[in-house]
Amino acid sequence: MGSESADSFDLVVIGSGPAGEKGAAQAAYFGKRVAVIEGEPEPGGAAVHTGTLPSKTLRETALYLSGFRARNLYGVAVELARDATVPRLIARKNAIAESASRSIRENLARHGVTYIEGWGSFIDANTVLVRSSSGERRVRGEYVLIATGSRPHQPADIDFADHGIYDSDEILKIERLPASMTILGGGVIGCEYACMFAALGVAVTLVDARDDILPFLDHEIVARLREAMSHLGIRIVLGQRWTGVKRRGESIVTELSSGPVDSEYLLFAAGRIGNTERLGLEDIGVSANARGYLPVDKDYRTTVPSVLAAGDVVGFPALASASMEQARVAVCKAFGFSYKQAVAEIVPYGIYTIPEVSAVGETEETARVKGMDVVVGRALYRNNARGQITGDLEGITKLVVERSTRRVVGVHVIGERASELVHIGQTALHCNASVDLFIEMVFNYPTLAESYKYAAYECLGALARQK
Repeated sequence: MGSESADSFDLVVIGSGPAGEKGAAQAAYFGKRVAVIEGEPEPGGAAVHTGTLPSKTLRETALYLSGFRARNLYGVAVELARDATVPRLIARKNAIAESASRSIRENLARHGVTYIEGWGSFIDANTVLVRSSSGERRVRGEYVLIATGSRPHQPADIDFADHGIYDSDEILKIERLPASMTILGGGVIGCEYACMFAALGVAVTLVDARDDILPFLDHEIVARLREAMSHLGIRIVLGQRWTGVKRRGESIVTELSSGPVDSEYLLFAAGRIGNTERLGLEDIGVSANARGYLPVDKDYRTTVPSVLAAGDVVGFPALASASMEQARVAVCKAFGFSYKQAVAEIVPYGIYTIPEVSAVGETEETARVKGMDVVVGRALYRNNARGQITGDLEGITKLVVERSTRRVVGVHVIGERASELVHIGQTALHCNASVDLFIEMVFNYPTLAESYKYAAYECLGALARQK
């Protein structure tokens, strides 16, 4: 163990995912002494190793290996070597994870952050005990930032020890592609994996107890996504609760109110829980809620002033992008830096289905629930030169505009590159811009971005008409 001074820091961060890394770097940038504690072999958390980057890497690899984009353009059919495909998928995923972990280590080192390997738990509100294979170490900080993330929820009545049943972390470890898969949960994770495996030729059944998938999205966009998913061969079963999951011979049988669904594999993708049970929170008077998430105030302080929390461990919105900003704000507010003072209210969603979906601001439905008089404008990729060139004919750019002010209040995009395109609209929302902005702009031609101009023209037509 080092000396007391060597183990004393201004900020101690538990966890090195998006929130932990960026919070640590933010404090160090302003000259604070910072330590990051990480229990896993490599930094990066779920974003690097089990969630954000791996799933998106697998998506891109699946699109490439399956020749999916070539099918639309040239009618090319690619016959996958099923046993060879998974090693190639996993190899690419592992390469990206290794690169991202290396970048995190380099970023922390560049900022002078001390990286400590081991599992951290609280002794008191300012002291963390780190346990590792090399022994124990006490680390003290003026502030401690909890950035331990979340993990998949595993219901007790599902046997996750079965070789055919996976949660959304474990699915990345499959050794071969199954002929069929049932996915329980029509949220973001379930829909993304449904599209990925369907593109690789797996017969996918997606089940959700709600009336629709992704209910927080604009309803028109969801309808278009459901249609695209059906073209991939995905069977979507809605409004059905599963009452049991069991093995029967070579199949996993999911009991629904409408009858059983048989498949070779099952992926449970309904819900996550915060990683808080190993932190010793009971010793400092901080309590997690029933799902393991930590309640925080607007400055990301827990009920103990010296203990901060950010990222997935605080729950909604559980986005890597928002997690980074939460941690930066937490650190700036704690130390009084006149820098990041709040997380932007306008945060986009990026959903990496096939095709992608991305959205920011009000949907047509939420705007009207709030009493806003809005008009909408749409531009179809099939009418766009770049869309025709790339063969991406299912996409759409949709604008939601307030009639009285002409302000753009919502942007919704479905189609490849949607998660990139949405940022054009996001900028308009941040600037309280009117829809006329897109009319005045000159876009490169041919580009999908040009779809904003034609969606804006349709809005102008709606604005010109009487209510």
